[in-house]
Amino acid sequence: MRIYNTLTRKKEELKTITPGEVKIYACGPTVYNYIHIGNARPLCVFDTLCRYLEFRGYKVKFVQNFTDIDDKIIKKAIEEGTDYKTVSEKYIEEFWKDAKGLNFREATVHPKATENIDEIIEIIKTLVEKGYAYPVENGDVYFSPKNFSEYGKLSHQPLEDLEAGARINIGELKKDPMDFALWKGAKPGEPYWPSPWGNGRPGWHIECSAMVRRYLGDTIDIHCGGQDLIFPHHENEIAQSECCNGVPFANYWMHNGYINVDNVKMSKSLGNFFTVRDVAEKYGYEPIRYLMISSHYRSPINYSVDIIDQCKASLTRLHTCRDSLDFALKNAGDTEPENAAEIRAQMEARKQQFIEAMDDDLNTADGLAAVFELVRDINVSVLQSGSKALITEAMKLFDELTGVLGIVYPHEQADDLDAEVEKMIEARQAARKAKNWAEADRIRDELKEKGIVLEDTPQGVKWHRA
Repeated sequence: MRIYNTLTRKKEELKTITPGEVKIYACGPTVYNYIHIGNARPLCVFDTLCRYLEFRGYKVKFVQNFTDIDDKIIKKAIEEGTDYKTVSEKYIEEFWKDAKGLNFREATVHPKATENIDEIIEIIKTLVEKGYAYPVENGDVYFSPKNFSEYGKLSHQPLEDLEAGARINIGELKKDPMDFALWKGAKPGEPYWPSPWGNGRPGWHIECSAMVRRYLGDTIDIHCGGQDLIFPHHENEIAQSECCNGVPFANYWMHNGYINVDNVKMSKSLGNFFTVRDVAEKYGYEPIRYLMISSHYRSPINYSVDIIDQCKASLTRLHTCRDSLDFALKNAGDTEPENAAEIRAQMEARKQQFIEAMDDDLNTADGLAAVFELVRDINVSVLQSGSKALITEAMKLFDELTGVLGIVYPHEQADDLDAEVEKMIEARQAARKAKNWAEADRIRDELKEKGIVLEDTPQGVKWHRA
């Protein structure tokens, strides 16, 4: 597999630290509100990355954090007349509702910043001792990027360009505008933890360095996140981790592109900001997942009503194919057609087409194209074969490839029909056999009222929920 490495700006062959194993860290949400559709993209993309690596035989250790202490969380707690923990726990719970709706699988570990205060303090102490960081009189501790000669290597910007946008805010006692906070001294009424520099709380960047080191080690294989995190967040993670540990922080950096809304960058100030919950209530979660993987992860994607409708239509085609396989299997026999070997070769070619696409920097767009060509082959060849073995093999391959992409879920089996409806379908078939068309139509209409739509085909009766 080849991955585009933001650090080197080129595609590189994935060579993991430990053969057959891969350690991945992805920056998770700051839990002070519902996640928005911009948050959904890295969730879906890097979940797909983990699924694909497992499909290719890797043992994956995936860590994604929760930032559960932050200025935004404190502000939200004040607004709601509660405390930071109540706010963070509430929105972690809401996160999981949306994440599960998006078919996001739990990471190996989902650590919280507040669970790693000791590790954070140890790293800061080391950085102070090594001369990369310094405390000030109000209890803050700052890191000095100018002491790290490689600062800017991820964002590919020279230090003088980065300095141009730096400033010292009111109340900050840092020595240089480029310096950033590792520890923030407690202000009246704020939550705090004891430290060698006084009561306070961690800065944003340091928590990820601490959690990477604790759960994955000093050097990891892949670090993921949105493009907006390259600078300053990921740049600062590299600086503080490599200065503390003395070894490279991450060998590969993967960043997903932005989301636009009606071709305009999503922004609260522009009023084109949508939460995952808002969109899911109108269109369901699965079309959101499909949208997030329908383009290459590094490309920007556009959200609009028309596009989400197109995603729903594409998913309907996939679900219809899977339902057809279920239906065909019930009526299949043991005899194989003369061209069985050709059909199997065709299915294997689609699998290889999928692998080649995904091996090329997780190209889910081309991976989806391979799945739809498999659907065409199933409709043209497999379903017509009447072969139990071929249909079963096609079903397994279809589930395997769509499972890697995290789509076509949940799959409803025909067995989900309750006994009453099954009896009605059997009664309608008996009425048709007896040429009692009025009774057959009556049963069909009654089923329709129950939300069950029947379709008479040459192979028999197919059904789906309205």
